[in-house]
Amino acid sequence: MIRAAVVGATGIVGQQFLVALKGHPWIEVKSLAASERSAGQLYRDAITDKSSGAVRWFCDEAPVEEFMDLPVVNANELSTADIDVVFSAIDSGPAKILEPIYAAEVPVVSTASAFRYEDDVPILLPGVNADHARLLEAQQKRRGWKGFVTPDPNCTTIGLAITLKPIQQAFGIDSVIMTSLQAMSGAGRSPGVIGLDILDNIIPYIPGEEEKVQIETQKILGILEGDSIRPAGFAVSCTCTRVAVLEGHTESVFVSTKTPCDVASVIKAMTEYNSGLAIAGLPSAPQNLISVTTDPFRPQPRLDRDNEGGMVTTVGRVRQDTALKNGIKYMLVSHNTKMGAAKGAVLTAEMLIRDGYIA
Repeated sequence: MIRAAVVGATGIVGQQFLVALKGHPWIEVKSLAASERSAGQLYRDAITDKSSGAVRWFCDEAPVEEFMDLPVVNANELSTADIDVVFSAIDSGPAKILEPIYAAEVPVVSTASAFRYEDDVPILLPGVNADHARLLEAQQKRRGWKGFVTPDPNCTTIGLAITLKPIQQAFGIDSVIMTSLQAMSGAGRSPGVIGLDILDNIIPYIPGEEEKVQIETQKILGILEGDSIRPAGFAVSCTCTRVAVLEGHTESVFVSTKTPCDVASVIKAMTEYNSGLAIAGLPSAPQNLISVTTDPFRPQPRLDRDNEGGMVTTVGRVRQDTALKNGIKYMLVSHNTKMGAAKGAVLTAEMLIRDGYIA
């Protein structure tokens, strides 16, 4: 069994890690770490409000009993001596400081953005760019680490990059235009989205989000050349908005392809992309990365976000677009707190375990 530590274990994403790792056949959680405020307590006490007795558990699933009596250590003092991998669920500021400390000794799989844009750090998306994992060896050599840091993509990037991959392979891509309608849970609870701001409203701007999606999509779909990644050569333009939906990001995507395509050929490319996926057999992997529906009223976040355990991107309304050269357009729904967060990071770890990067 691979021995794991979850850092940031008392927060929303940390709790999602515990749900994703419950009874895992390959990975055993041995250590939990959080801020100094929670350190020195059993996990069940660390997530319980002392004055009211309220349990601060934010997942839909019940608290994971097998972890409740584990002690919580200070993230600044976590020992990696008996750990094979660290799952990092901390904010980017602390991640910039702590993740290199952990990576000096063991692999770190992170949901933070702190290292996403470093030249020697791949943004791995299982089933899309597994070959980029070779960059981890260059990272270790350059930084003198025994381990490494590999961050998950931004949750908005994931569904977009997954659905673009088969189009890129089949037809090539000249440009991408995307508008997102993002769930409130993507903002977290601190600072989160104030209820009276989002109710009966759409927030038309998410600071930094559009730039993240544009850069990450090009990096994920780029080509590994030696010790660096050459970004994909197509332009990505985004408008990212927040809407009054609890979970599940919806995206409207317009693609101009290099060679002509039609609706049937795009659906065929997406559907056939699922055949023989390299992630088949991984414990957290969906049967399909992409599910295409012909129902004109789908996908919808409430109806489709939990398909295949929240790990599949559901595509619908695939149509020809006449405003773009070789234009195609479609809608997608991707689960931002499952495939887009901890469960997706666990899938990345599983791929790295299988391929010998984590042992």
